[in-house]
Amino acid sequence: MAKAMKKDLMDSNPDGLTNKGVNMYTKAQEQYKKWGIDTEAAIKKCAEISVSLHCWQGDDIAGFENTGAALSGGIQATGNYPGKARNKDELMRDLDLVFSLIPGKKRLNLHEIYAISDNDSPVKRDQPECRHFDPWLTWAKARNIGIDFNPTLFSHPMAASGLTLSSPDKNIRDFWIRHVKACRKIAAYIGEKQGSPSLHNIWIPDGLKDVPADRLGPRQRLKESLDEIFSVHYDKNHIIDVVESKVFGIGLESYTVGSSDFYLGYAAKAGINVLLDNGHYHPTELVSDKISSFLLSFDKIALHVTRPVRWDSDHVVLFEDEVKEIAKEIIRNDAEDRVLIGLDYFDASINRVAAWVIGARNMQKALLNALLMPHGDLKKLQDTGNFSKLLVCQEELKTLPFGAVWDEYLLRQHITGSDWYGTVEKYENDVLKFR
Repeated sequence: MAKAMKKDLMDSNPDGLTNKGVNMYTKAQEQYKKWGIDTEAAIKKCAEISVSLHCWQGDDIAGFENTGAALSGGIQATGNYPGKARNKDELMRDLDLVFSLIPGKKRLNLHEIYAISDNDSPVKRDQPECRHFDPWLTWAKARNIGIDFNPTLFSHPMAASGLTLSSPDKNIRDFWIRHVKACRKIAAYIGEKQGSPSLHNIWIPDGLKDVPADRLGPRQRLKESLDEIFSVHYDKNHIIDVVESKVFGIGLESYTVGSSDFYLGYAAKAGINVLLDNGHYHPTELVSDKISSFLLSFDKIALHVTRPVRWDSDHVVLFEDEVKEIAKEIIRNDAEDRVLIGLDYFDASINRVAAWVIGARNMQKALLNALLMPHGDLKKLQDTGNFSKLLVCQEELKTLPFGAVWDEYLLRQHITGSDWYGTVEKYENDVLKFR
């Protein structure tokens, strides 16, 4: 009955608006227009900005190797909420529901441990092949979703020491070099097949629990490993290479080999790009402040948007100040095509599908919010030193009827509004609780 009523409304009004909706949106449109803001242009542009959803929220970063190995590498998924995905069919089914509840242009970010073997035996970590990801390509193509890709240098016996590409053991280094080389080949293959470059992001956990006796040696070995990995060249129309730093990990608190300084220098010299995760810096460092600097030196920047609470705890993204500032930096600098947005969090204490949807919708809210700002006028106020008026305008903009424009955006995208959680609750009762 509800679906039929919704269809009747859509058929009678192609924009999917009720009379009340028209009234609320029209009033909001008029208020934004007074600030020189075109809400129609904002809605259209927001729908074109890609956000890459991380597959690992659905199963607590377990993957399909089924080795029983505990999560390692200085990361941790906390909680034991029922219903996590246990295989590819469950994960894909969950993702289908998630994508039906979020607006905008979508991508999916895969880790190598989500390789799908053709005989149900686990794919060996240093031997993944392109064919192991053909099922994901088929699934994504049917949904018009792009795929990004990551090597998985954790949760494996060869990473038990906390060192991978920087290990003093050559056998360990060679194992992981083979792994990352194979992953870059897969990413390039994915990019070619899907017709858009696949972002390939290298993150390693390497570090030490206590004060190191040698900081240079591990970094020298990491550099040499990366040099070997990047000695193979692929078409940049198929793959975008990035490296991701981190400030510390659990059990690796005193020293991180792949620090921000290390990767910034390496990426600049190697002609690749960097990924900024807003949970991977000291608490007083803000990724929103770094974006403009990186735009001056790199062709592209990749982001992992998360919510650190006291540390890199990967909480679900909220519609909060730092996420808003990140979006503003992207929009005000016309960098939608240069800043590649991905999400990265894994909360196992709440419904995992809901966690996905909450974070993705909040990233979309931040982008739409940034598009509904008169950035040119605000810049002029700053440049002319009119800081009093600048502050007044920044504060007054906060109470404009953003919610009405957001609701209109969802209607145009044929996405459920604020009552979306009812769909997730039904899915939990019908599907998740039986896992």
